[in-house]
Amino acid sequence: MYDLIILGGGPAGYNAAERAAHEKMKVLLFEGNALGGVCLNEGCIPTKTFLYSAKIYDYAKHSADYGVNFDGAKIDHNFVVDRKNKVRSTLVGGIQATLKKAGVEVISSFAAIKGKSAEGFTVSADGKDYDAKQLLICTGSQAAVPPIPGLRESITAGFGMTNHEILDLREVPKKLVVIGGGVIGLEMASYFNSIGSKVTVIEMMDHIGGPTDGEISKILYKNYLKKGVEFKLGAKVVSVNKNSVSYELDGKTEEAPADKVLISIGRRANTANIGLESIGVLTERGAIVTDDFGRTNVPGVWAAGDVNGKSMLAHTAYREGEVCVNNMCGKKDRIYYNAIPSVIYTNPEVGAVGETTESVKAKGIDAEVHSFTLKYSGRYIAENEGGDGILKIIVDKKHKNILGVHMIGTYASEMIYGAAMMVGSEMRPEDVQKFVFPHPTVCEVLREGVFMI
Repeated sequence: MYDLIILGGGPAGYNAAERAAHEKMKVLLFEGNALGGVCLNEGCIPTKTFLYSAKIYDYAKHSADYGVNFDGAKIDHNFVVDRKNKVRSTLVGGIQATLKKAGVEVISSFAAIKGKSAEGFTVSADGKDYDAKQLLICTGSQAAVPPIPGLRESITAGFGMTNHEILDLREVPKKLVVIGGGVIGLEMASYFNSIGSKVTVIEMMDHIGGPTDGEISKILYKNYLKKGVEFKLGAKVVSVNKNSVSYELDGKTEEAPADKVLISIGRRANTANIGLESIGVLTERGAIVTDDFGRTNVPGVWAAGDVNGKSMLAHTAYREGEVCVNNMCGKKDRIYYNAIPSVIYTNPEVGAVGETTESVKAKGIDAEVHSFTLKYSGRYIAENEGGDGILKIIVDKKHKNILGVHMIGTYASEMIYGAAMMVGSEMRPEDVQKFVFPHPTVCEVLREGVFMI
């Protein structure tokens, strides 16, 4: 009998397993693929290795802007793929070692819930049953593949790809069509544009970046237009053909020629065939319904990560898993979804947390929106010739607390955590003024900004 069985060894599952083991719980974790889940094996980490190589290559191509003559720079895509695999293997090994040291038992197999037992729940894997007092479901998500004519056939043929296949692509396509202008689509568009592909992004919405603040989205859009990426906004894909993608735009059907197609329309929770119906776990639109404490409708059953469909980000999954374990152990804890940072690792980077200009209007929140150029930072000017980065701070007029912070520019990914703490702790601009920021840094624009509100 285990204290806790965890289904899924991604960010939510492996982090929760370690935390639970430290709480002296007897933990069993099932993972049918590699530990680390989508994030480590085909998402966050692999894409960052790609994008870092592209960033270095971009710097080399534009080094003359900074007085460095670097002619003939080349990028070896096959080397980048090999290095990605090396980084992935190193990190997977690290997780294995950490779980072993913590005393977590790991079984490399897919498992499904069989039903309730006398003391808790029964899980089955490879014909064997395992019992636990509590269950934590962290089965993650997979790329959504909508019923567009020819789409599934293109994936089978190798012409179409999801985020899984494109990270193992060895040849650089001359023409890459990206279906979907969200985070995954933009990051892959960024990489392949940098290394020489002609990239076309087809997006149903009238902007890129999904829920990204509108002003930030426009700046990112303009940057990538200058880099040569072609965008088809407000366009609906109607079919994927042998060497092209057909889409409707302004009432006309057009073709985008392609050597490869990336499908990045979104993700859906992995809830099929894991036995949820055997114990009556409630789902909505394919995702497990949970509250801010990680509880499902079935006492003793918890869910964390992409499988609950709330915030499909690895760092959200880490925190959700911790919240579940803390509450299992009687330590009341909750996750605050209003203060979760998000990043688009393009070049320039986008960092965001909290309400946007558009969301406060939609919710009827009376808020002030303040926008500042990153050129208030000496370091930004020194390192970004011709940069057009900005910082936005959104403040509640009534309560005076910071509701949202958005930025585009160098180091946005490394700065946004501080803004998330400000939003999460309901800090006011005058509270931020009391803190000392290092100089010269780009982050000190945030301190400059709160003095100008």
